[in-house]
Amino acid sequence: MRDDRVYLEHIVECIRRIEENTADGKEAFAASHTLQDAVLRNLQTLAEATQRLSPRARDLHPTIEWDRLSAFRNILVHNYLGIDLERVWQIVTRDVPVLKAAAQEISKRL
Repeated sequence: MRDDRVYLEHIVECIRRIEENTADGKEAFAASHTLQDAVLRNLQTLAEATQRLSPRARDLHPTIEWDRLSAFRNILVHNYLGIDLERVWQIVTRDVPVLKAAAQEISKRL
């Protein structure tokens, strides 16, 4: 359980950094390779941390598509030339806030 909490805290910290790096909006993100790199790196790191969560922790929030997160991590790591920044922005604005809430809820329930 302790390890799960560590990974959940790490996920939330990565999301905080993503929020910080996207706070100026889509145009700033699209215009800056530095921001893109920072966001992609934190997405990769948080996806890696989700893979390390125990099945028990993941089962506490079955609405999160944990397998898709794992697949997304593989795309970020292995198919980096095929990354669609428009899709990344959608993930950042739609899916990341849901994951943040789930990670915080799971942490409280452990």
